[in-house]
Amino acid sequence: MIALGTGGIKPCVSSFGADQFDDTDPAERIKKGSFFNWFYFCINIGAFISGTVIVWIQDNSGWGIGFAIPTIFMALSIASFFVASNMYRFQKPGGSPLTRVCQVVVAAFRKWHTEMPHDTSLLYELDGETSAIEGSRKLEHTSELKFFDKAAIISSADAKSDSFTNPWRLCTVTQVEELKILIRMFPIWATTIIFNAVYAQNSSMFIEQGMVLDKRVGSFIVPPASLSTFDVISVIIWIPLYDRVLVPIARKFTGREKGFSELQRIGIGLVLSILAMVSAALVELRRLEIARSEGLIHEKVAVPMSILWQIPQYFLVGAAEVFTAIGQVEFFYDEAPDAMRSLCSAFALVTVSVGSYLSSIILTLVSYFTTQGGNPGWIPDNLNEGHLDRFFSLIAGISFVNLLVFVGCAMRYRYKKA
Repeated sequence: MIALGTGGIKPCVSSFGADQFDDTDPAERIKKGSFFNWFYFCINIGAFISGTVIVWIQDNSGWGIGFAIPTIFMALSIASFFVASNMYRFQKPGGSPLTRVCQVVVAAFRKWHTEMPHDTSLLYELDGETSAIEGSRKLEHTSELKFFDKAAIISSADAKSDSFTNPWRLCTVTQVEELKILIRMFPIWATTIIFNAVYAQNSSMFIEQGMVLDKRVGSFIVPPASLSTFDVISVIIWIPLYDRVLVPIARKFTGREKGFSELQRIGIGLVLSILAMVSAALVELRRLEIARSEGLIHEKVAVPMSILWQIPQYFLVGAAEVFTAIGQVEFFYDEAPDAMRSLCSAFALVTVSVGSYLSSIILTLVSYFTTQGGNPGWIPDNLNEGHLDRFFSLIAGISFVNLLVFVGCAMRYRYKKA
């Protein structure tokens, strides 16, 4: 039920919120850029309260009260959402975007042998300002992926029949451009999967590392899993800093309303994610050095090194999240065709799950190959005998290669023109 609810709200709520801003108004365009930041800020405030206050209530007052409090707040949020219905701007639904994509592919293959006209203005498009797709602006024709342009060729058979009303035989230029945009965005989408594989360490190998560090801070014992709160705190700190300090400074140098382009923002986040893995590897190298000097290599015990040394890597992950995760959501919203924004936001969220699966696959392969020949491997049960630092370095190396691929894709990417 949680998966169903999350799948329904997450891709739609950010798109619906951004739809409240008018793209034709320069002032509202700037506010829309800030909306994504503060939207993510609110999510992390909720995560922080949930991971601290609600957990404390569950431990001290019982799970019944702990679950009742979020239930009450969800009921209040639903009520407030419906109460404000008359205030919202609604994007007209344009039908199934997947159906439109399939129509372009089918129509293009049907005209496989049809020659393209030299004059692209002869391709089919409705006259006037409005698009054939409800609630969507017209898109300008682009010269890339020319094969799909065949779907918009008006053949002699089309002219004689009723194909103008059959999108499985003849599509508008705007409909063809929708598919082209999705294909152009795919490489950018793929490169953010690696980022989410890095983010997955936040709730897996970082915790494993924390288990073999000294968890005492004064008279307190810090649970390793609770350090992930510093990731949330980092996001809460970085978002106001980014929105109120970095963007105005960047705006002076770049001349952009948002300071950074979405692709620049994602790229900065990818760099920070590499630094997070490097930080984790350095902490592990130091931990193993102390384990050797204290004669603890073959003992499954924590080493005398404070768990607080993990804070920098959590803060770097949080900073990377502010740049890449928010930049990704904004990129997929702004670049998506008007009638595909929720779908593209959903694709952006798919990278989170694919990144988690990829992290598991890498972990499985590392465990398999490094334990050949009877070796304990990089990640044995006793981490003092292993080389978790090499695993973090491997992830950093993969992320670096991914960054180079991203830069290449970003430099060739052509933004949509509506």
